[in-house]
Amino acid sequence: MRVAVLGAGRIGAMHAQLLASQGSVDSVIVHDVDRARAAACAGAIGGIVARDTDDAMDRAQAVVVAASTDAHPGLVRAAVDRGLPVFCEKPLALDLDVSAELVRHIEAIGATVQVGFQRRFDAPYLEARRRIAAGELGTVYLVRLIAHDHSPPPDAYVAISGGLFRDSSIHDFDALRWVTGSEVVEVYAAGAVRNFPVFAVNHDVDTAVVCMRLTDGTLAVLSQTRHDPLGYDIRMEIVGSRDSVAVGLGPRTPLHLLDADAPPMIEPGWDGFIARFEDAYRSELLTFLQVARGETGSPCSAREAHAALRLAVAATRSRVDGRVIGTEELQGIGAIG
Repeated sequence: MRVAVLGAGRIGAMHAQLLASQGSVDSVIVHDVDRARAAACAGAIGGIVARDTDDAMDRAQAVVVAASTDAHPGLVRAAVDRGLPVFCEKPLALDLDVSAELVRHIEAIGATVQVGFQRRFDAPYLEARRRIAAGELGTVYLVRLIAHDHSPPPDAYVAISGGLFRDSSIHDFDALRWVTGSEVVEVYAAGAVRNFPVFAVNHDVDTAVVCMRLTDGTLAVLSQTRHDPLGYDIRMEIVGSRDSVAVGLGPRTPLHLLDADAPPMIEPGWDGFIARFEDAYRSELLTFLQVARGETGSPCSAREAHAALRLAVAATRSRVDGRVIGTEELQGIGAIG
């Protein structure tokens, strides 16, 4: 298989390196708007530098889209129109209408698309999902999501990120739907700028909470910050009538526990999402190779990715307006039909 990697930044280079290490991949074709970066990425793995995106796709049998988010819709559409299976890092698009139209197009032509929500491949999240589906937690009362970045993104990125909920919380929205198997029917969000004025300049926040109600009555709450001095902290806690479980607690969880009998934090906290989810990223991309070969279906379809974006948009609207987004309004936000 020949795979084109479009975008040779941090995640693109990681994907290219993994692809090059697979015996089933004959060649990796790299393109980036920064030709020097593309050349460095290809040189490190023995890959091929494409002249442009058309050249990359013409050489390929599958495509990995890891370019900047604003380029995702055009690259995905160009690839599926060539009949190529596509892996696209989240989201498909920042604009809800663009995302909805792209999903319709993908489904109309029967294209193969997998969107990158790597937590679906993280072993503890998988186990939490299995236990809920098997009824081992009983009635789920509450889901608590914790998402704290170690350091804020660069100032230039904040301006084009789409905001906290689209850029970061979208992973938590997807994980909530996927793990519980339930849809969100009510959203209330609040946010603040507590320490980094660049977010206020860009009409964004560096700290937020989102309260949600699911179709089966389960309540969920997400707390999020753009800065945690101890490290990158991503957790999910689920309380049920038969059991309570947690994802993300371990020796590298960036917390100083103050109870006298609590274990100390014995390892450095995670410094970012790539280190924390390294195994999940690997499993996700290897699964895409199976999807591209027609051996299995997409584990995260374009429609699923759009559902997470809809929640991000609803949370943004709730924060800006200072009100609850109820079931009827939520159903209409970005509806595909």
